[in-house]
Amino acid sequence: MFKYKSLEIKRFCHDSFLVSDGKVNIYFDPFKLHGGEPKADYIFISHEHFDHFSPDDIHKIIRDSTILFMNEMTKGEIEGLYNNKMVIIKPGDSIDYKDLHIKGVPAYNINKFREPDKVYHPKEDNKLGFIVTFQGVKMYHTGDTDHIPEMDALPSEKIDLLFIPVSGTYVMTPSEAVEAALKIKADISIPMHYGTIVGEKKQAEEFKEGVQKKGLKSEII
Repeated sequence: MFKYKSLEIKRFCHDSFLVSDGKVNIYFDPFKLHGGEPKADYIFISHEHFDHFSPDDIHKIIRDSTILFMNEMTKGEIEGLYNNKMVIIKPGDSIDYKDLHIKGVPAYNINKFREPDKVYHPKEDNKLGFIVTFQGVKMYHTGDTDHIPEMDALPSEKIDLLFIPVSGTYVMTPSEAVEAALKIKADISIPMHYGTIVGEKKQAEEFKEGVQKKGLKSEII
């Protein structure tokens, strides 16, 4: 558990987080939850892959009033599973929803290939990162991505919390993530995408050491 201003941030594994002010519970990519977690007010799903969209885990935390945010491709996978309100986000969208402000950010690969000329996360799939402002705190959950050009325009966003992948498998390596973090200039960078399916804690530690050497703050949760 990590506290930042009025919020508590808990990482479960991989890219899965709970952010809460004690009343409102926001989940990002819930996966391999322990059981007994507080019910969700909002669930953000970055894309349709099983380690980000997990129906079993969503069922553990969903209630009638839970709102889900996702892209069109993920909605196609979800269709028929839930009766909840679903909000479709596209890269570049900017919306206000009750107590949240949400921006959709592209999430895609540049140099991580499943086979020649085919990346794991193609740009045209409109997979997502989310910039979510809640209780005056601006969080950027990047989803599965490389260091993409769109990140270089984000210093003006004044991100407080950056959730960034570091395993190097399907996503940025620690050194690539350091370069992205230097561009984004968040108050605190939190590494993810390690320790469950791919990657190890040492990669999170390498990332943390790298950004700290550049004068930025990082926390491993």
